[in-house]
Amino acid sequence: MMSEKEEELQSLDELAAEGDEPDFDQANASYDEIEALRAERDDFRDKFLRALADAENMRKRADRDRREAENYGGSKLARDLLPVFDNMSRALSSAKEGDEKVPDALLEGIELTMRELLNVFKKHGIEPIQPEIGEKFDPKQHEAMFEAPLPGTKAGEIIQISTTGFMLHDRLLRPAQVGVSSTPAS
Repeated sequence: MMSEKEEELQSLDELAAEGDEPDFDQANASYDEIEALRAERDDFRDKFLRALADAENMRKRADRDRREAENYGGSKLARDLLPVFDNMSRALSSAKEGDEKVPDALLEGIELTMRELLNVFKKHGIEPIQPEIGEKFDPKQHEAMFEAPLPGTKAGEIIQISTTGFMLHDRLLRPAQVGVSSTPAS
């Protein structure tokens, strides 16, 4: 297989054999033009491929941003609703523990409202973090509000739960606030 330069020289030789005088300057100019066009073509191909890759990256980034906005866009509203949950929990606890007789209809109404609030949370990917007493403290999900020595426990065990924590899909919305034992191992 001949290179393009060899083919061009062969065609010039054929012209010379026919009696025509080849114009070497014209041939070199044509070859230079072809090389310049090839270089320009390669440059355009490179730019096109880069633009195509940029467009694909932009599409992927836009998809990721859209998914994050769907999943985590309501996190500010969710954080603002958590104190409502806390206050209702405290009202329910104090009504059940109090000495005064609270009307059953009021207790039932608060319980139904709490259940509905938790259902709405669940619908939007908000799950409560409800640690148990005696469970091991996990700094990824719990916030230690205090440490206290408590006989019969090991260091790092949860000894009191102050507030429920919440996760929004796979992100921590608010850690559960807990008390932790500081009793040294015996």
